[in-house]
Amino acid sequence: MKKFDPFIVAIIAALVIGLIWPAPDGVRAGIAFSGDILVALLFFLYGLRLRTTEVLSGLTNWKVQGLIFASTYVVFPLAGLASHSFLVPLVGEGFATGFLYLSFLPSTIQSSVTFTSIAGGDTGAAVCAATLSNVIGMFLTPLYVLVFMNIEGASAGSLTNVLTQLLLPFIVGQLLQPKLGDRIRRHPRALRVYDQGTVVVIVLAAVLDSTAANTWDGVSVWQILALILISSVLLAFILAFTWYVSGWAKIKRAGRIAVLMCGSKKSLATGLPMAQAIFPAAIIGPIAVPVIVFHQIQLLVCAVIASRMGRLPDNAWSRP
Repeated sequence: MKKFDPFIVAIIAALVIGLIWPAPDGVRAGIAFSGDILVALLFFLYGLRLRTTEVLSGLTNWKVQGLIFASTYVVFPLAGLASHSFLVPLVGEGFATGFLYLSFLPSTIQSSVTFTSIAGGDTGAAVCAATLSNVIGMFLTPLYVLVFMNIEGASAGSLTNVLTQLLLPFIVGQLLQPKLGDRIRRHPRALRVYDQGTVVVIVLAAVLDSTAANTWDGVSVWQILALILISSVLLAFILAFTWYVSGWAKIKRAGRIAVLMCGSKKSLATGLPMAQAIFPAAIIGPIAVPVIVFHQIQLLVCAVIASRMGRLPDNAWSRP
């Protein structure tokens, strides 16, 4: 295992640069425009690389799919709504709003499927659930934002931006997938680099805009530590929920792993582009920070869990 993940290092570097560099308006506009183009191409590639047959086959495991959906779009949002008023005095309105937005996001695709595979879980179900989660999230996340978050500048028009920037390229990719999918799937390393590079550009653009708007004034070390603690508690709760409820539902080992890994994730790659489409530029930074913090913690924790599960013998799964 590598000591440092280049992706995490790049995100931290983008955060630091965005915080200390007072970029001119023209530079910020150029980076933001580049981010929009990269994001549209990202979702086109998602549609191009995912086999339709893989997506459809995973739908047959209704218990697994139902629990992943419930964790992502029912339990997570309820936890976010219930804790919002308690978080405001701890981390401030901006970061508390970021945690609420985090709770509305879809699951990850890449890390959910990768960790499911490492742990010996049902990879097909994970591919289906994570993909379906992201497709549904293109509609449901903006709807949750409009219904439950009182954000000035967030409107129904933002939903149109999300659909045209994210869903339309995905659909075009799916239509071309039978002809071009195999060629694209031959280059998983390049696709991974592109995925991660797009996120880094979005992080940089978001933090540069928030710095220009002076949104970081008064942010304390205590708030950062509180963000880490809150993210850890939230992740621990959702990991326990997905694992034990899937056990009580009599789901087999492979399915439980898929529920655990997919139901506990929130997508940075989808969340930041959506934030860019939904929210005014001046507030994207504070909203994005909890998403970024939670993302790093979920990767570190789930990497350890997946590695340990993958080494356990089959007879270690006789009890929930």
